[in-house]
Amino acid sequence: MTSTHAFWLAGRQVTGEDTFDVTSPWDGRLVGKVGVPTDAQVEEAVAAAYAVRDEFAATPAHVRAAALDHVSKRLAERTEEIAQLISAENGKPIKWARGEVGRAVSVFRFAAEEARRFNGGEAQRLDTDAGGQGRLALTRRFPKGVVLGIAPFNFPLNLCAHKVAPAIAAGAPIILKPAPATPLSGLILGDLLAETDLPAGSWSILPVPNDKMPALVQDERLPVISFTGSEKVGYAIMDSVPRKHCTLELGGNGAAVVLGDWASDADLDWAATRIATFSNYQGGQSCISVQRVIVDASVHDRLLPRIVAAVEAQVTGDPADDKTDVGPLVSEDAARRVEAWVKEAVEAGATLLTGGDRDGASYAPTVLTDVPAGSTLACEEVFGPVLTVQKVDGEAEAFAAVNDSKYGLQAGVFTHDLQVAFRAHRALEVGGVVIGDVPSYRADQMPYGGAKQSGVGREGVRFAMEDYTYERVLVLTGLAL
Repeated sequence: MTSTHAFWLAGRQVTGEDTFDVTSPWDGRLVGKVGVPTDAQVEEAVAAAYAVRDEFAATPAHVRAAALDHVSKRLAERTEEIAQLISAENGKPIKWARGEVGRAVSVFRFAAEEARRFNGGEAQRLDTDAGGQGRLALTRRFPKGVVLGIAPFNFPLNLCAHKVAPAIAAGAPIILKPAPATPLSGLILGDLLAETDLPAGSWSILPVPNDKMPALVQDERLPVISFTGSEKVGYAIMDSVPRKHCTLELGGNGAAVVLGDWASDADLDWAATRIATFSNYQGGQSCISVQRVIVDASVHDRLLPRIVAAVEAQVTGDPADDKTDVGPLVSEDAARRVEAWVKEAVEAGATLLTGGDRDGASYAPTVLTDVPAGSTLACEEVFGPVLTVQKVDGEAEAFAAVNDSKYGLQAGVFTHDLQVAFRAHRALEVGGVVIGDVPSYRADQMPYGGAKQSGVGREGVRFAMEDYTYERVLVLTGLAL
């Protein structure tokens, strides 16, 4: 895993003049060296994508679907190899890395299916008024142009897949920028796309440094930007290009609500296990990880010790070990930030029930109560293995607590009451409500995105395809309808 990795420019492997190192956050070892595209190579990729946009939009659906099916199958065949690569460069425990590969397999399969049925056209009679006599409108969707996909480090394969697969399915050329900390997983997709018959200029995978991104973002030949990452960077991109179409998948501070009817021992054991697992999976580095637990007073005292015990049962350590539940954060700086936020909360009056220790890039799974409302930990996305527990009195107070946040990505509500489920769906200011489970559930084919400061637009294969395309109406005249 220490070879130099070329990148993909208009469908072919090339190297730049410089390289950068990709290192393991677990032990600092060199995982690989990656070529850095020169400015001229970036320009060549953009020009190639722009030049092929009409040809690619007209590519038969079966060609795009076959390419997507191929990538899906090849990912499945190389699951263990790719999972080890994800774990090495990201620090993700190997069992979660295998799960990520499996999800990417599904994303490309879903995209192949959507490529075959997307854009079938909708016919609308216009003779509902006299002026529309003999007229029929046919509506189809066409790509807006080249997509610039910017992916984050936390799901270095699957979130690249969520940029690339919908673009190919819709017939939109794409330039993918993987995260600088974790580019190798994204570059793997190039290996598999190169085995297909897609037009050469229809895709490039460029590990461009972050300081080179403003020029790409501003390039008028890239009218669609799909960004997953921090709130600060996402809105800075949108503000800098107000006339472009931007899909932003940003942060969250996911809340899990446990209501009073979720009261049996089995209920509370299930909730505690799910909360502990999904506040700590990926080291807490997921936009929909459990950060806030909001518990009805009637079950609080029975649930809290279960949560603490379940968190303490999480196995931390070497991400290459099959038994490890929680590995390191992506960097020591990230762990230091989490450490500082927890310390700030404790100094302001929060109670630390377990965890709170840092070892290099690793941070121990942590539970706090009584976190002051104005502390950073209460207001921002921690993006680490930390959860807070808050006692409330009843449904209305619980839902108000969920909404008392600038974020609104997803929420989980543990209840057996169908009426409460529908009230939650109406009341909670989030992009998704999960009943009977944590907010961390995501099916890759469903619409995924947030409200408020959690972003704009939706991913999920078909929904991303709609974002990458626009409706165009064809009116036929003189028909005997």
